Order: sequence, then C-alpha cells, then structure tokens
Amino acid sequence: MINLSDWTIRPIHSDDDIAMASIIRRVMPEFGADGPGFAIHDPEVDHMSNAYAGAGCAYFVVETAGQIIGGAGVAPLQGSSEAICELRKMYFLPEARGRGIGAAMMHVCLQAARDMGYQRCYLETLTGMDAAQRLYERSGFQRLCAALGNTGHFGCNRFYIRDLQS
Repeated sequence: MINLSDWTIRPIHSDDDIAMASIIRRVMPEFGADGPGFAIHDPEVDHMSNAYAGAGCAYFVVETAGQIIGGAGVAPLQGSSEAICELRKMYFLPEARGRGIGAAMMHVCLQAARDMGYQRCYLETLTGMDAAQRLYERSGFQRLCAALGNTGHFGCNRFYIRDLQS
C-alpha cells in the first residue's frame, strides 16, 4: 500500500468492483474506446477483484476520502510468453489526473510484475490517449509496430513494451 498526502494505492477488494466498473465505463468513452475491440467489453470489468485474484495477477485501486478514483493491474499476456505480463485497465477519473497518481500507480504495477517474476511488460492503447502515452514513455516503455499476444482488443492501435530488468 502507498499513502501519499490525500490518496492511497492499495490492492483491490470485492467492495471496489462496482466503483471500478463504473470508472472504466465512464473513462473509456471519453477517448472513443467504447466500441467493439476495447477493454470496456471484457467480462472481467464487472468482477475485477475476482479476475485479478489468480496467480500472476494483481490489481490496485486509488482511494481518496473513501472514494475509488482509478485503478490499474497486471496479468499474464494471453497468447504470449509466460515471461510477459500485460498492464491492464489503467483508468483514472478526471479529478485523479495530473496529480502524479498515474506515475505512482505505474511504479506499483511494475514492481508487482517484477515480484511475480515477469521479465517484460506489454500494454495496448490508442491514438488520442496522449497523456497516457507520455506516462508510458516516461516509465521506460518502448513503442512497438504491432500487437503482441491475443488480447482481443483489436480497437487499440498503439502498442508498447518495457523490460522489467532495467
């Protein structure tokens, strides 16, 4: 758990599922990511705590004043090497943005991935999520020309990977 001034990053609990699903369904349409091929339609959205309870998975939420304002997690990249995880469902409400929360969350997620033995971390995003892409690049992610694995998120058009050993 990380406590910074007025907000805390902690592992997700089942009590957080409704709030996190609401955040995902509110934020993704802001960026045009509500059609087919986007994570908003993944079955796990309604049961995030359960979906990330298994081996090789972790999901964290940001809480302030008893309210969930965002979250992110890591899990195995489907259809790829066991050494590669995927940064998943990193979304924050507007009031959480621009406060350093994304960078802190990235640190927590990448450390969790290292602790679980992953060697690389992959992520998918799309044109228009410019602030997120700047965060990824500041966090050491390198842009890829094509998707890895089999996420089912064919609506995404930007792909990144990061070595976790550095």
